[in-house]
Amino acid sequence: MINLPQPFAERMKALLGNEYDDYLKALEQPPVRAFRVNTDKISVEEFEKINPFNTEKIPYVENGFYFTDEKIGNHPYHHAGMIYVQEPGAMAPAECVDVDPDWCVLDMCSAPGGKSSQLKNKLGEKGVLVSNEIVPSRCKILTGNVERLGLKNVATTCMDSAKIARIFEGAFDLIMVDAPCSGEGMFRKEEIAVTEWSEDNVSLCAERQKEILANAVKALKNGGYIVYATCTFSLEENEKTVDWFLENYPEFELVRVTERVEKSTCDGIKFTGCRSENLDLCRRFYPHKSRGEGQFMAVLHNTNSGGFSVPKSRKKSGKIDSVITDFLGDALVDYDGEKVLIHKGNPVYFDPDFSVDGVTVFACGVTIGEVRRNYIQPHHQFFMAMGDSFKRKIQLSADSEEVKRYLHGEEIEADCANGWAVVMVDGCSLGGAKVVNGRAKNHYPKGLRIK
Repeated sequence: MINLPQPFAERMKALLGNEYDDYLKALEQPPVRAFRVNTDKISVEEFEKINPFNTEKIPYVENGFYFTDEKIGNHPYHHAGMIYVQEPGAMAPAECVDVDPDWCVLDMCSAPGGKSSQLKNKLGEKGVLVSNEIVPSRCKILTGNVERLGLKNVATTCMDSAKIARIFEGAFDLIMVDAPCSGEGMFRKEEIAVTEWSEDNVSLCAERQKEILANAVKALKNGGYIVYATCTFSLEENEKTVDWFLENYPEFELVRVTERVEKSTCDGIKFTGCRSENLDLCRRFYPHKSRGEGQFMAVLHNTNSGGFSVPKSRKKSGKIDSVITDFLGDALVDYDGEKVLIHKGNPVYFDPDFSVDGVTVFACGVTIGEVRRNYIQPHHQFFMAMGDSFKRKIQLSADSEEVKRYLHGEEIEADCANGWAVVMVDGCSLGGAKVVNGRAKNHYPKGLRIK
């Protein structure tokens, strides 16, 4: 039984009324677990043909599944980035808007990367995602997840919201603001959220959220959308913040979420003194109503038209060294030479028209590798993101002894020509290897190997 802080309990009784006992009973149940299929790696249809897990579809997420299996993080499909384990309620905000595949999207507070990867799955080859996290240690985790999932056209950055607003003024069609909050919706899942809760922290979070939203406005294109989300229940951080926003930014309107999300959530709450008439368009996700933890979301639409801004084109890298082009030509069947750029002295694969000049970048697109004296030492992300284009492929099945050996860091046999090869599990890239005379020398990162 969770020992709820008394002031919090009183606040929830006021919010929920006669549903409060149902809420308490939900907190006694184990958290609901779920994952999304990474459709940048494999389609939902193809995944369902090989799905080894005990799953059930999530109604509001086309590529989302509830699951009951244990130790799913050790499965080869997880290592291959075919799935991303994510709390089901946290999947709802990215489903609130139908994303155009050509959009430029910003996830402003993105670690560990669940909503970012979900948004990236909705973008096409021309779409760009900036995934930002202000805490360096968390940005490192975020970058690791982007690498594992093999996502292209993603820049992971480490900046505060004010710096983002200055550098990317008017740059984005959609901004996800999954704001730092008091975490009331995570009490069942994270004990620390209970111990750290206080009414003072609720107030501090609400002020911080307003600051982040104000900076998001500056980075948004005219006609763009902000999805504001928290994993808390407090009016101060949710409807009251939205009401404040609409009062201070009259060019914005609160709009309806997609039908699939609306059906799985509850209306927002109109409070005494609210100035906005349609706060019921905000959505609330309760653990006693839906399968998952607490979540709040609202879609804010900039109604101004025209005057769209775009990020300044980056300075072209100039002629790419032959060491790089020779490496790519040997490893890949084909690639877009315009996307091969130099970032911090090493080659990356990224949209050439989206500038990251002046940005604190952890990773810019796909890191191809490190330039050494006269050769390229390929990066793990290169194999994960570009695996489909490799000339040499080592095909393994998820239940094979070879895939176990590979994930333990051992050499495996290879029936392909000498050179850099991608190791595939059931058709999806798992990592890299250097093939020499029928033996694949393991290049799966030591920190990711199964002990």
